[in-house]
Amino acid sequence: MDIAVIGSNMVDLITYTNQMPKAGETLEAPDFAIGCGGKGANQAVAAAKMGGSVMMVSKVGDDLFAPNTVANLKQQGVDTQFVTTAPGTSSGVAPIFVDDQSQNRILIIKGANQQLKPADIDEAAEGLKACQLIILQLEIPLETVYYAIDFARQHDIKVILNPAPAVANLDIDYACKCDFFMPNETELEILTGMPVGTDDEVIRAGQTLLKRGLKNLIITLGARGSLWMAGDTLHQVAPTSVKAVDTSGAGDAFIGCFAHTLVKTGDIPTAMAQASAYAACSVTGRGTQRSYPDAETFQRFLNLN
Repeated sequence: MDIAVIGSNMVDLITYTNQMPKAGETLEAPDFAIGCGGKGANQAVAAAKMGGSVMMVSKVGDDLFAPNTVANLKQQGVDTQFVTTAPGTSSGVAPIFVDDQSQNRILIIKGANQQLKPADIDEAAEGLKACQLIILQLEIPLETVYYAIDFARQHDIKVILNPAPAVANLDIDYACKCDFFMPNETELEILTGMPVGTDDEVIRAGQTLLKRGLKNLIITLGARGSLWMAGDTLHQVAPTSVKAVDTSGAGDAFIGCFAHTLVKTGDIPTAMAQASAYAACSVTGRGTQRSYPDAETFQRFLNLN
C-alpha cells in the first residue's frame, strides 16, 4: 500500500433545507440522502479514487450500517483487512444539514470510532510498515492518534495530521512530530485562539504554531484556496472557481488528493494545486464520497477549468 488511513468512518444522514429551524420549530425539508462518510473514510476514498493504493484501519459498529460501510470501502478500492467490528456498539453517524447557500452544519456521534485503540494499530503493524504515508484525524481517541504518530516515527513513515474536529487540548508537541499539519481556518482559530477572518490573520495564527515547531502547516481556506507555511516558506494556492452545490467533505477530498499526489510526485505545491482543484470538483455534486471524482472524471474537470 502507498497510503494508510487510521481513522473514522460514519454514516452520513444528509438533510437539504432552505431554512434552518428555530428552537421549537418544525419545518419541511425538500430532500434527504444517506451516504457513507467520516473524515477517515472520506480521505481514504478520495485517495483511492485518484488511483492510490490505500488501506484503512477503522472500527464499524455491530449494526445494520456496518456491512454497507465495509462494502462501500471495498467498492471504492480501499483495502479493508483492518476494518473491524466493535461488538455491542453502534456505528458512527453524522447528521448533516445543507442550506440553500451550500453551507453545511454537521453533528457527529462517534460510536464505534471511539473503540479504535492502540492495539488495533499493533494488529495492523505489518501492513502499516509497508506504507509510505499515514493519514490521521481526530474522530478517534487521542491516545490512538498519538500512538500512531509514535509508530510512524519509529518506522520512518511520513504522517499527515488533520486536526478535525479541532480540540483545544491537542498536544502540539505530537503535532510537531508529524510531517504535515493540515487544519482548516476554523480549526486553526480553535487551536490558536486567534482571529482568522483575513489572510493576514491566518498567517499570524499560523506563525504561532510554526514557532512551536511544526514542520509543514497547510491551511485549507475554502473559497479562498489554501496556504502552505514552513519556515520562511509562504505559498498560497488560489481556489478553482465553481458553482458549489454541497461543500460537505471538501476538506477531506483535499487531503485525500493531496496525499495521493504527494506520494506520486513528492512535490508539495503540485499536490496542493491538484488537491484544491479536486476539492472544487467535489463541491459541484451532492454528498461526500459520492461527489468525489475518479481520476478520469477529474482530468475532464481540469481540462474544462
